Amino acid sequence: MSASIGDRKFRRSPKSPLLPHKQHHQHHYHKHHHTIEHSEGFGGASFSGAVFNLSTTIVGAGIMALPATFKQLGLIPGVILIIFAAFLTQSSIDMILRFSKASKSISYSSVAADAFGVFGRTVSQFCIIVNNLGMLVVYMIIIGDVLAGTWSNGLHHRGLMEEWFGQHWCWTSRSTLLLLTTFFVIAPLISFKRVDSLRYTSALSVGLAIVFVAITAGVAIVKLLEGTIKVPSLFPEVVDQASFWKLFTTIPILVTAYICHHNVHPIENELTDPSQMKSIVKTSLILCSSVYVATSFFGFLLFGEQTLDDVLANFDGDLGVPYSSLLDDVIRVSYGVHLMLVFPIVFYSLRLNVDGLLFPYAIPITYDNKRFYSLTVCLMGFIFLGANFVPSIWDAFQFTGATATIAVGYIFPAAIALRDNHGIATRKDRLVSWIMIPLAVTSSTVAILSDIYSFFVAKDGQEI
Repeated sequence: MSASIGDRKFRRSPKSPLLPHKQHHQHHYHKHHHTIEHSEGFGGASFSGAVFNLSTTIVGAGIMALPATFKQLGLIPGVILIIFAAFLTQSSIDMILRFSKASKSISYSSVAADAFGVFGRTVSQFCIIVNNLGMLVVYMIIIGDVLAGTWSNGLHHRGLMEEWFGQHWCWTSRSTLLLLTTFFVIAPLISFKRVDSLRYTSALSVGLAIVFVAITAGVAIVKLLEGTIKVPSLFPEVVDQASFWKLFTTIPILVTAYICHHNVHPIENELTDPSQMKSIVKTSLILCSSVYVATSFFGFLLFGEQTLDDVLANFDGDLGVPYSSLLDDVIRVSYGVHLMLVFPIVFYSLRLNVDGLLFPYAIPITYDNKRFYSLTVCLMGFIFLGANFVPSIWDAFQFTGATATIAVGYIFPAAIALRDNHGIATRKDRLVSWIMIPLAVTSSTVAILSDIYSFFVAKDGQEI
C-alpha cells in the first residue's frame, strides 16, 4: 500500500466537534483516528494540568537508577549530563511540534507518516508500544516488590504487607496484592477517555516524587552534619579499562530519563491554547531536571559507594537516624503509590497506539466503547500476567525498551528533521539531529552489550 493510498483511507470525519481552537484545522483531522473526545462542558485542559501530566510521564521508575549513575560518573559530570539530556529532549520535542504544525498532524505516528509514509507510521507505533509495555510491566513488578517483597541473591526482602500484617499466603501473596491494586487503583484510572482527567493524580504523583527527594535530602543532611558520611567524589575514578568502559553503561539511563514524546500530542490536543505546549514542555523539563539532580545528588551523598543500581533497595535497612524504619516505609509507600499513578498516563498512549496499529481505519476509539474497554482489558491482562509469572521479563524489556525508547525519543525526531519534507529545519535542528543519532546508536549498543554480558555472568557474580 502506498503512503498516499494509506493516508486517503485515514480521511474521515469525527463524530463530534473538536475544541474551538482546532476547528479551523478540522479537515486535516480526517487523516488520523486519534481525535480526542470532548464531552459536553469540557473547555480544554489547563497549563498546570498539562505540566503535571507531562512531568508524570517523564518521572517513572528510572528515577531510582539515577543515583547509581552519579556513583559511576561523579557529581559534576552527572549534573552536566542530566542537564544535557534535558536539552536534547527539549530540542527533539520542539522539532516534533514544529513538524506536526507544518503537516497538520495530531499524533506522533502521523508526523512519522508525513515524513516516511505508512512505514514510518507503523514503525513509530510499534516502538511506542514496545516502550510503553516494557515500562508498565516493570512498574507492576516494582509495585509487587514493594507490597509483597522479592528475592535477591538468595535473600528475601520483605514487602510492606508482610511487615505490617505478617505472612499470610492468601492476603500477602504477590498475585493477590497486584490483583487488588489492579481492580481498585489502576482499573478506574485507565478507564478515563481524556488524559486531562488524570491531572490531579499526576499532580499527586509528582508530589510523591518530591516527598522521596525531601526525605532523602533530610536524612543525608542530618548525617552529613553529624559527620557520619563524607562528600562523595566530584569526578569518576578510572583505575583500569573495565572502570572506563563501565562509565558508558550510564548512557542509556540518562538518555532515556526524559522520554515523554508519546504523550506530547495527546496532551496538546486537549489544551485550551495549544500554543502553550512549548512552554509546558520547558516547565516540565525544568521541574523534572530539578527532581533528577536532587535525587541523584542526595541519594549518592547518603549511600556513597554503597549506592545500589536501584536506590530503593538501599531503603531496606537502618538509615542511622531516628525513626529509620518509619522513613523506610514512607519512602516505599510513596514510591509504590507514585508508580500506580504514573501507570495510567503511560497506559493512555499505549492504548492509542495499539488501537492505531490494529484498527487503523476504524472510528476513533473514544467513540467505540466496546473496542475501548476490550482493548483496555486485554492490555491490562497481558501486563498483569507478565508482572506475575515472568518476573525475569525485566531483562528482556530492559533490552527492547531501551532500543525502542531511544528510537521514539531521538532517532525518529532527528530523522524527521533531516528528512525535512516542509523545508522548515534550521541549522540548529540539523546539528542537534546529527548529535542525537550517534548518541542513540551508542546508547542502544551499550544496552545490547550489557544485556548480552548479563547472560554470561553466573548467579554468584563470577563469569561463566
